[in-house]
Amino acid sequence: MSVRKGQDLPPEPGEDGIEQGKRLIRVADDKGLSLTQRIANHFYLLSWKTPIHGRKLKGKYPLKLLAVPDDEVPGDGRAGAAIRAGYFLFRGQKQQIAPLDFARLSISPAFADYLHGFRWLRDLSSSATREQGAPVAETVMRKWLEAHAETPSEPAWRADNAGWRLLFWTAHAPLILSSSDLVYRSLVLNCIARTARHLDRSADKAPMGLPRIVAWSAILAAALLIPGGEARRVFGEAGLKRAIDSSFHPDGGIVSRSPLAQMEAIMALSMLRAVYDVRREKTPFCLTDALARAVPALLGLTHGDGGLGNWQGAGAIPPQMVDAVVMASRVRTRPLRQARDWGYQRIGAGSTVVQIDAAPPPVARVAEAGCASTGAIEISDGPMRLIVNCGGAALEGAWIPGDLAQGLRTTAAHSTLILNDSNSTALLPDGTLGKGVTEVELNRQESDNGSRLDLSHDGYVRRLGYIHRRLLLVSGDGKDVRGEDMLTPAERRRKPAKQPVQLRFHLAPGVEPTLTADNQGALLRIDNGALWQFRTGAGVLNVEDSLWVDANGHPHPTHQLVVTSEALPGGSSIGWMFKRMG
Repeated sequence: MSVRKGQDLPPEPGEDGIEQGKRLIRVADDKGLSLTQRIANHFYLLSWKTPIHGRKLKGKYPLKLLAVPDDEVPGDGRAGAAIRAGYFLFRGQKQQIAPLDFARLSISPAFADYLHGFRWLRDLSSSATREQGAPVAETVMRKWLEAHAETPSEPAWRADNAGWRLLFWTAHAPLILSSSDLVYRSLVLNCIARTARHLDRSADKAPMGLPRIVAWSAILAAALLIPGGEARRVFGEAGLKRAIDSSFHPDGGIVSRSPLAQMEAIMALSMLRAVYDVRREKTPFCLTDALARAVPALLGLTHGDGGLGNWQGAGAIPPQMVDAVVMASRVRTRPLRQARDWGYQRIGAGSTVVQIDAAPPPVARVAEAGCASTGAIEISDGPMRLIVNCGGAALEGAWIPGDLAQGLRTTAAHSTLILNDSNSTALLPDGTLGKGVTEVELNRQESDNGSRLDLSHDGYVRRLGYIHRRLLLVSGDGKDVRGEDMLTPAERRRKPAKQPVQLRFHLAPGVEPTLTADNQGALLRIDNGALWQFRTGAGVLNVEDSLWVDANGHPHPTHQLVVTSEALPGGSSIGWMFKRMG
């Protein structure tokens, strides 16, 4: 729970004459709304159907921003320098500012969201002073207002884009409100107010997860930064609690299971927390509790270098970005080792970190780039990564076209077993996830000698009749990682047929494999790192090309170890081992 600035000062009466701290409020553990809140909520919603709000804006509460909150997450200096040079730069794509027409954008959807959400203001502020950046920001702002201020449409006014836009407009207000043109300033302030009213009506319609979190965070930011926001604050805090309850699992993981979405949700909540701080208001319990749960879940997917693994479409987010977001959250905690609801397991031993996807993929309605990765692993040795997943399915851009993005969602793009060249969960032609893994059984044991994790899933049962079981053993010093992948006939199914099997381990960039003469093993040399040995107890080992995607959506060439074998009707298994030689 954060400490409110200035709370040692004597209480000051509010506009209604009641001392701060003596209003009727909902206590933190109250799951419902008080009578006062329900009445205020109802009145607030009713005000949009009457002239009350219009009179408020024109009379008692003139439009202005009461404060400018801090944005504690640094932007991309390279992207900011590009903006100063006259063009936007996003995942390898460029868009000149001078001819920019927001009504006719011919760029990728993700690039359009970057522009409509005004996330670029953070990048610009990281590479320019207010005097240098304000003229550029105002130029783009005028172009956006001309196209969209009076004609709400998607994607510009989609709830998440509108939410991000309001958060970045208020956090970087000096860049867009430094003009001496009073007509322009009035237009900007009116659009901020209009965005807040739009979100009031659309936030609960946004998809669960990050979009809904962002929308409700923006509503509360508007309530605290625009005069006359008391009723909106009550309405917003109740909505934020609903959004948090539906968007995060009890262990703190977001429902889309994406580490990128997890990090951005923490970022949005941290930006909202900064609004409460700048207004010296008490942060609601639901916000501080959500951050306290979400940050350790995010840290559970960090490797030895502090960066995130490539899970559910995300690229390898660098440690500097993770550190900045965690710092902004003001939560100091340890990584979560077991996230049964979110679905990730973490084993840390010595300098070795092993991450495991131990859950079904997210449901289609909460994930646009969900991956068929159940059972996959990643391994790092200190600051160096050894085994990775390809990642990057959610980072479509100049380097990752649509067909490649779809390929990066497949089971074969992850370090796990693939049966009959099939995905453990189907990828449908429209890009959504179909039938496959519905149940994962998990058993984890810890001892002085190390960790043992046993998981199985039913992704291949319906189509091929096999259950996939993966057993992992990690020694106490982390120098020995052993596994066994087993395929057993499912009960109450016809006897399955013989099927080809590939066991894939994608190597991180900088890991150079050398096959042994018997094609049963390989030496793995890590640049500036240790030497590891891989051995398999069945099948034939080969080295094939692969790729690994970074946080900017840039693919890097690498290799993968591929063990080829067969699944037999009576059941079969492939044992394997990674051993640190130094």
